[in-house]
Amino acid sequence: MPPPDGETALKDLTDKANHERLQKDVHAVKNDIAALTDQITDVLNAFAGQAGKQARSGYRQARENVDQTFDDMSERGSAMLGAAQDAANSLEERLEDVISQRPIATVGLALGLGLLIGLSWKR
Repeated sequence: MPPPDGETALKDLTDKANHERLQKDVHAVKNDIAALTDQITDVLNAFAGQAGKQARSGYRQARENVDQTFDDMSERGSAMLGAAQDAANSLEERLEDVISQRPIATVGLALGLGLLIGLSWKR
């Protein structure tokens, strides 16, 4: 038996109301998703900006550390070179003193060393 016209009209109104309500709900969900997407984008942009600042700060700090280390090494190298030059000058002065105080012993030592080097070279 077919439903009476009143029931059909009521069912059509109910279906139409349900359809409109679903469309409103879908529209609200779409708006919520769009708002959430905007919020996520803002957070990611802020995070990327902060990460970039931290990376630049870390690079500057590393560069300063490298420069400071290089300066320290340069100073130490200069100090070591100065100490080596002082030691060489001191040795030179001592040799001059020994040679002037004992010339015959120095000549004998030089001859002995020359003989040892010559013998070892010959083998």
